[in-house]
Amino acid sequence: MHLILTHEQADFDAAAALLAARLLQPDALAVLPRRLNRNVRAFLTLYGDTLPLVESDDVPRQPVERVTLVDTQALPSFKGLSPRTRVHVVDHHPASAHRDPAWTADLEPLGATTTRLVEGLQEAGTTLDLVGSTLLLMGIYEDTGSLSYAGTTSRDLQACAWLLEQGASLSIADDFLNHPLSADQRRLYERLLDSAETHMVNGLSIVLACASAEGMLDEISTLAHKLRDLFDPAGLFVLVAQNGSVQLVARSTTESVDVARLAEHFGGGGHNRAAAALIRERRLEDVRLELLDQIAAAVRPMRTVGEIMSREPQLLDPATRIADAAQRMQRFGHEGYPVVQDGRVVGLLTRRAVDRAIAHGLGARPVSSVMEAGELVVSPGDSIQHLQRVMIEHDWGQVPVAGPERGEIIGIVTRTDLLRTLAAEASGLRPASLAARLETALEPERLALLRLVARQAEARGAAVYIVGGFVRDLLLDQPSLDFDLVVEGDAIGLAHDLAAACGGRVSSHSRFGTAKWHIDARHPGLTRAVAARKDPAPDLPASIDLVSARTEFYAHPTALPSVQRGSIKLDLHRRDFTINTLALRLDGRHYGELLDPWGGGRDLGDRLIRVLHSISFIDDPTRMLRAVRLEQRLGFTIESRTLELMQQARPLLGRVSGERLRDELGLTFAESTAGAAMSRLHALGLLAAVHPALTWNHGLSTRLEELRTFRPPVEWRLREAPEAERLLYAVWLSDLDANQVAEVCTRMRFSLATRAAVLDAQRLVAALPRWPAGVSPSEVVARLDETREESLVAAWLTLADRPEARLPLEAYLAHWRHVIPKADGRVLRRLGLPPGPAYRTILTTLRAAWLDGQLETADQERDLLQTLVEMRGGRG
Repeated sequence: MHLILTHEQADFDAAAALLAARLLQPDALAVLPRRLNRNVRAFLTLYGDTLPLVESDDVPRQPVERVTLVDTQALPSFKGLSPRTRVHVVDHHPASAHRDPAWTADLEPLGATTTRLVEGLQEAGTTLDLVGSTLLLMGIYEDTGSLSYAGTTSRDLQACAWLLEQGASLSIADDFLNHPLSADQRRLYERLLDSAETHMVNGLSIVLACASAEGMLDEISTLAHKLRDLFDPAGLFVLVAQNGSVQLVARSTTESVDVARLAEHFGGGGHNRAAAALIRERRLEDVRLELLDQIAAAVRPMRTVGEIMSREPQLLDPATRIADAAQRMQRFGHEGYPVVQDGRVVGLLTRRAVDRAIAHGLGARPVSSVMEAGELVVSPGDSIQHLQRVMIEHDWGQVPVAGPERGEIIGIVTRTDLLRTLAAEASGLRPASLAARLETALEPERLALLRLVARQAEARGAAVYIVGGFVRDLLLDQPSLDFDLVVEGDAIGLAHDLAAACGGRVSSHSRFGTAKWHIDARHPGLTRAVAARKDPAPDLPASIDLVSARTEFYAHPTALPSVQRGSIKLDLHRRDFTINTLALRLDGRHYGELLDPWGGGRDLGDRLIRVLHSISFIDDPTRMLRAVRLEQRLGFTIESRTLELMQQARPLLGRVSGERLRDELGLTFAESTAGAAMSRLHALGLLAAVHPALTWNHGLSTRLEELRTFRPPVEWRLREAPEAERLLYAVWLSDLDANQVAEVCTRMRFSLATRAAVLDAQRLVAALPRWPAGVSPSEVVARLDETREESLVAAWLTLADRPEARLPLEAYLAHWRHVIPKADGRVLRRLGLPPGPAYRTILTTLRAAWLDGQLETADQERDLLQTLVEMRGGRG
């Protein structure tokens, strides 16, 4: 076993070095020491779930063969170590005289150990996420005093620059770092601490601290940082009377508090997160009172728990078996469940606890035996800031949300929800409003219809969203008229409310929580609601589909999903690609608000097709076909990891039913970019995964375009228009041999009629080029008369690049097949010839004579007919 260790009471440089060493050595276990600095522990409590760091209690009891020791040269005691354990040190401190000479070491005189390891990550081409890059940045910042200490090197700066390029957040780093204070600063800090007062403004905590420091020359911004770390407010204002003036230092932890606005009021400046002002010839108390008067104007209401929570959470009873909870976690991917008894939260069950219990054979025990006990809840109106404090203090990654009136559990908010919100705020992003785009894209009556649905949903206390492709296309300025509505609540009940108020009827499917409201466009209630014209009928859809937000799981790869009610975020998470996980909220004050929990907006901007989770193609292999279809339709690119996952899951297409494959390919063929999409499917090996004989080339793309615009010539006088799917597959498969076509027909589960049409077309395409030159019209007719029209048309299209082979087909379709003799069976009967096989022979002979130019007039036909009848004993 290979471990990565560091010293106890680990600071950020030690924790960051653990992470970097682990990324460079993925086969090793990076072990957190038992004691961490308070700010390191707070950071890992909030963000640590996404990092490959393990607690010492989770390390297997195995012999330790290797140790990588970071940010220290003293090996901590650890079970499994022995004299044979090989140790390699990575440190930025000078060499220790007490280090074992048998150890190897990489000692560099840098500002931080993390710097040396970050250089290795750069050389390896590693890509980092926000949390990892931020932890590494803090490791360097803390040990270099934010790059200000004398021991800081240019390599430290270069490493930080690279980490910022990787997405490290200076805002988050600033939240968790501490700075040393001078003696004067410590005394002033104590006075500021004693004077600090907290004010709640628009639901946000604002801290104001005032003190005098006459004669002090040290800067006070570090003290503001310390106070902010201590109180963790949304906004902090420090006023210090100093040398005849009042100095204002302001800090904000959220976009909701614009401290620059207040600093400008007092003649200073800065940006919305950090600002300052020097206020001359004013008394400290006067400035304090004026500041309190101005604060409200600078504080916007912060996002609340209710805005980011998921509704209708899954809850567990304390008596639920641990094995049953494990099965739930596996099905739905949840990391934890609130445990509720009699409507009251009594604990939180985490995946880690469940995994440990299952490993020890405790699956039959109740979850109450392994849950984290507690009655922790938050309210929908609580601020994100409050939620962050709760999560750090209690180390709960999933916190139930209780209704403000009856205290019932109405939602859940997770650490992931919080991190996404904080990351958006750190980057200056706020939920976008698409209200203006929506109102431009839709006709007034359809827009009014959506508002009607939203009002009814709000009356029921439900949230309603437009989801998926409509929102994606709206952001791409390619709006469509079709939209899907997802209700965070009872969609069927909402549909019945709409029908009761505005007419129409409802059809529903209770198992899936889906309803279709069939609209009566002339119902008085509806026309009043949408302000539609009574005559002509308003431009409204015939129906609206309403779906309760749901989650789903797959019993086995390629199976159809099983579904269960869930939140909007879970509903979006069951979708295929990130760009299809966008939702636009319609109800109440949230009207037009964009919900983007899975990074769809970013990928839309980067023009990438990214699968939502790593087993998505295993759950449903047809998503690979959809990925290509979207890529070609939008002009996007399938991102590299998604391509890797497609290659890994490609063989599973061989297990998908023919019916589902035909559905997906039919949608692909309906696209204007179908040729490019089919070429891409071929290049990725996806067609061959369906059946080894399936292929695509430029010639097929040309045929497809001809087929798309093809209209049969009038002179062909077809009995009926060719069935599109049969014609399409006949054209596609005609170049294969007969056995391959038969196998593909079986694989795709074609109907008997389609199978026959495709096989006929293949035989014809193979035979026509081999027909001898000068074949007579009657021979052509004899060979083609029993062939289906669809097969004839498909062969004609397929042979576009072989015009000489087309000639007999064209003549047959336009002329020869319509040639019939004047005589028929009734004439033969009048001539005394008894019914029988001779009828067919005589009529065929007459037709052949006409076709081959042996007959030109009716008299000539009568003469020939007389001869033929006499030969068979008729009257002639």
